[in-house]
Amino acid sequence: MQAYVLINARTGEIKDILRHLRTIVEVKTAQMTFGPYDAVALVEASDLEDLGRVLAGSIQVIPGI
Repeated sequence: MQAYVLINARTGEIKDILRHLRTIVEVKTAQMTFGPYDAVALVEASDLEDLGRVLAGSIQVIPGI
């Protein structure tokens, strides 16, 4: 399964966040955006439970998110 994750970042931290996102194996792409969200990441997981694990354990813990 694939999911697009919309990300809000603290001011001035988007480059570090993107760099960190791109080191996560399940994150296939991570790009900066313009508009209500600062970045979007394409995450690939085997199922909904695995997706939740990636979001809670790898993405939400990134400083600045």
